[in-house]
Amino acid sequence: MFFFSRNKPVLKDLIPEGHIDIHAHLLPGIDDGAATFADSLQLIQAMQGFGITQFIATPHIIQGIWDNTHEQIISKKEETLQLLANSKASVPLHAAAEYLMDDQFARLFQKKELLTLKGKHVLVEMSYINAPIQLYNILYDLQLAGYVPVLAHPERYLFYHNDFNEYAKLVKAGCLLQLNLLSVVGYYGGEIAKIAEKLLSKGMYSYVGSDVHHLRHIAAFDQKVLLKDLQPLHEIIVNNQFFKRDTIE
Repeated sequence: MFFFSRNKPVLKDLIPEGHIDIHAHLLPGIDDGAATFADSLQLIQAMQGFGITQFIATPHIIQGIWDNTHEQIISKKEETLQLLANSKASVPLHAAAEYLMDDQFARLFQKKELLTLKGKHVLVEMSYINAPIQLYNILYDLQLAGYVPVLAHPERYLFYHNDFNEYAKLVKAGCLLQLNLLSVVGYYGGEIAKIAEKLLSKGMYSYVGSDVHHLRHIAAFDQKVLLKDLQPLHEIIVNNQFFKRDTIE
């Protein structure tokens, strides 16, 4: 590894009791996350062991791949909550979505049909191949419709790595940035960990998310954090308290 990691904490030890995870693929059989309810329960219980007490499930909505609708996601959340109750598991589980910014997404938010993290905060993502051609038009129109874009895992978009100014443009355009926690242990590779550290050092992230899909992600929480300075990470972890809710919606 490129960071001197001796005496660094493991990731799960940085999660405070009462943490709210705003990005996880916990609803069973609806995308590339949990395949069955048994998977969902196993993931949720493991994350509760880290100190996470509220979860926002964010299944993908990607045209032609994961054609999830508002109604299907809410129905799956209600079904999952019932199964959790039957299992004697008390879990505040909310439902939002992780929207790929494409033509379908534009049609959805113009109809005001988005599932949000809380209020008007909506989780969005891009293709890992390239940014949308009309990216800044989409972000502008999304905000004009009253929403606040929260961009998932910006450190993972390799096409921005050689032009760091693009991240500043995104923030200036009103886009909040969400760090994938596993990026700081090198789960996605050393280059992505470096970009995550640079974004952290410049104060460009607003929130964190686990982006948990499966047990390999859970296991990675036992890896050491590679950051030289942990303070910026602590600060944005605390920011997730913004998403705390008293009731399940």
